[in-house]
Amino acid sequence: MLHPVPHPLKKRAAVLLSLSTVAAALASPVTAAPVTAPAPAPAAAALSWTGCATPRYPTLQCASLKVPLDHDHPAGRQISLALTRVPHTSATFQGPLLVNPGGPGGSGRTLAGFVASALPKDVAGQYDVIGFDPRGVGRSEPALDCGAGHFKPVRPDSVPRDPATEEANLERVRSFAESCQTKHADVLPYVGTVSAARDLEVLRTSLGAERLSYFGYSYGTYLGAVYARLHPDRVHRLVLDSVVDPGGVWYEDNLSQDQAFDARHKAFLAWVAQYDSTYHLGTDPARVEERWYQVREALRSAPAGGKVGPAELEDTYMPGGYYNGYWPALAEALAAYAVRADAKPLVAAYERFGAVEPSAGNSYSVYTAVQCRDSAWPRDWNQWRADMWRTHAKAPFMTWNNAWYNAPCAFWKTEPLQAPDVTNTELPQALLFQATEDAATPYEGAVSMRHKLAGSALVVEEGGGNHGIALSGNKCLDEKLASYLRTGRAADASCPAQPAPKPATATRAVPPSAGGAALHGLLGFRG
Repeated sequence: MLHPVPHPLKKRAAVLLSLSTVAAALASPVTAAPVTAPAPAPAAAALSWTGCATPRYPTLQCASLKVPLDHDHPAGRQISLALTRVPHTSATFQGPLLVNPGGPGGSGRTLAGFVASALPKDVAGQYDVIGFDPRGVGRSEPALDCGAGHFKPVRPDSVPRDPATEEANLERVRSFAESCQTKHADVLPYVGTVSAARDLEVLRTSLGAERLSYFGYSYGTYLGAVYARLHPDRVHRLVLDSVVDPGGVWYEDNLSQDQAFDARHKAFLAWVAQYDSTYHLGTDPARVEERWYQVREALRSAPAGGKVGPAELEDTYMPGGYYNGYWPALAEALAAYAVRADAKPLVAAYERFGAVEPSAGNSYSVYTAVQCRDSAWPRDWNQWRADMWRTHAKAPFMTWNNAWYNAPCAFWKTEPLQAPDVTNTELPQALLFQATEDAATPYEGAVSMRHKLAGSALVVEEGGGNHGIALSGNKCLDEKLASYLRTGRAADASCPAQPAPKPATATRAVPPSAGGAALHGLLGFRG
């Protein structure tokens, strides 16, 4: 999932979190988000597309769309969304296909070119494939930027073993929340999933389309489901890949995710144990896990390269839970430090996978603004502390790191909404994709969404653990996607996962056997 950055791997789409049973713990009231379509707004102006070709995407076009900051006052202040398009080439035209990489906070402008080129030519040719930066993101205006340097290393240890460490982390997240309020108080009430979904309806009318199609990854699945709930009669095709659990938006989803990431981290360490002849960290997965936590402990007193402490180590290895193509590079970095006392590969891995500045200024700001606005969060830090320690006892890998990533919502000033129920019996058939071992959006969320979208089909990648699976090199999945986009028809099915990667000869290479490197460079991390 996320934002315009110098290197596609320095993106951090956010790890989800949510709680549906905490209303009594909230200090501020909760406003219900609209779950029915509002009255039609005035007709939007037609878009003006101009060429913005790149060597990879020679037919790419760009445009800017004006939308109301407050959709309930459409004649008021306007903001702009940045768009890209790969135009259709076929005489058979099925309308616009909007694509979103997740986040929230992810830029979709580059995704349009990728999707158009990754789909079979006869399928892509039937659609105008359109990418967009949602409100607040990337080249849309205004773009949020709440606090530069929030992830500057070395941060306090994410696991608060003493009151001083906990207070240092609390001060960071309070400061971020206060900075957001100071800089963007005028727009924060209008940065959320429901507002973004209503933007899509303005985009549809600006395109002059009777209906639109939508293809979203990760958080983008929730955005698509909310749009479909508001405007089911305006949906032509709906593809949701790596599906958010709509019943856990957002605190409860994160607690589930913490446990899934711990399991996925263990899968990575077990893979390392299979290749002891390469990495020399042991043949017993439990022993390899012990070595990883020994490295984490050593970094508490002596951060590698003055950059990689325990929190940064977690940041570095968390992307391995999104995409196993990163495992060889991560394994080599661990082995270099633990076996050879060489910190350079670990620092390089942090700079490649874990370092998120300066791009996080925008993407993380939007992530936080959307998550904190979308639903109610506990405002009593004692509840957070109890929930995190309870979860940490079972899943120590990312629980506290994820908690601090989301903790600004405990101190957010903008009044939260009540997450809408996305249950839908009026849609045409939707198609869902889900890997059984996905950590960022656990499998149960896709099952929940499958039941809420009447008549939808779920295609499962059995044994797969990557996040974002369609158009990532699995021929079985990709054929089902192409067939659905051609015909609008699909059925429940399963596909075998792609083979796990092999150790790479070059630590910076993503092995071809892993597949999906191009897609995962666009989707980013944490979402």
